[in-house]
Amino acid sequence: MTVTATTDLCDANEPKLADGSLRILPPLYRAWGARAHFAGPVATARCFEDNSVVRASLEEPGRGRVLVVDGGGGLRCGLLGGNLAVLAQDNGWVGVIVHGCIRDTVEIDACAIGVRALAAHPRKSDKRGGGQRGVTLELAGVRIAPGQWCYADADGILISDTAL
Repeated sequence: MTVTATTDLCDANEPKLADGSLRILPPLYRAWGARAHFAGPVATARCFEDNSVVRASLEEPGRGRVLVVDGGGGLRCGLLGGNLAVLAQDNGWVGVIVHGCIRDTVEIDACAIGVRALAAHPRKSDKRGGGQRGVTLELAGVRIAPGQWCYADADGILISDTAL
């Protein structure tokens, strides 16, 4: 699948940027995974230091979606690791964005998905069964809801109310 560059999408959709139906996440996220560019409909999860809901989401068929995880910006453990990245890849997810940390970055880099996260951290998360799925998130001031569209590449991450 050819993904249009985020810079070109911004240039072609200035009215959507102006009215807020196309938003840009602040440049806080580092890139991992073998897929440098990815795009797809958004699925969401919210959790803090417990990745149970991340696993539950990635166990489902991805159907070309991007999982956006609000980890509360936590920097004390990884919410996505190598095993979950393989699960995402095998189940048809194109990308995962984590507002928090990931771990097993070498393993993640070998997977045919795109991953964006604030940082890497070696500690694993708890598994208490907590978290929420399918909720509207606000990451760094940007509203993200299930069914919206995510476009990501080396220049940034876009969230659009509709497919571009």
